[in-house]
Amino acid sequence: MQRVNQTLRQLPVWVVYLLGALPAPWLFYQGLTGGLGVDPIEALEHRYGELALQLLIAVLAISPLRRFIGVNLLKFRRALGVLTFAYVSLHLLVWLVLDVQVPSQIWADIVKRPYITVGMVAFVLMIPLVVTSNNLSVRKLGSRWRNLQRLVFPAAILGGLHYVMLAKGFQVEPLIYLSLIIGLLLLRVPFPRLLTRLRRADSA
Repeated sequence: MQRVNQTLRQLPVWVVYLLGALPAPWLFYQGLTGGLGVDPIEALEHRYGELALQLLIAVLAISPLRRFIGVNLLKFRRALGVLTFAYVSLHLLVWLVLDVQVPSQIWADIVKRPYITVGMVAFVLMIPLVVTSNNLSVRKLGSRWRNLQRLVFPAAILGGLHYVMLAKGFQVEPLIYLSLIIGLLLLRVPFPRLLTRLRRADSA
């Protein structure tokens, strides 16, 4: 594992940004040229949202991978987080500009359709994360920065829930995404410490 980490340390962060950004223009081009099927707008919106969830899962997996396997990907966490927000924004823009198009209908959909409400709340929670994803914010906020970054946890759950609610009928894929998110969050819970606290509380 040490050799793997040495290789990862030599990999520039800009490579992650480049590889992560490449699907965005390619999918848009496919939508323009008919490569996304009979409903390219819905397909493009779905693909961008799915990529956002995949990147978000990658972000959540960084700490468990380091803790349980020893693979250190902390160097790339900021890049993956920024890319996640970028694809969420693209997902939202396709819905706003290409799908709904009518400004008065946008607010009505947010209020009346629960899956859109949940998705918008997740998006709003991610805004302070991306705004403070820089070294200056880390220095200025200090310990508060770490507390702020925990907003990713409810944002991730809401993002997975948004996908499940969006699906028409029973579909396994959205449930897999939500299960992965919940599973990765549970892996972050220090169960031995929790059990110790519970035992102390019982004996008190």
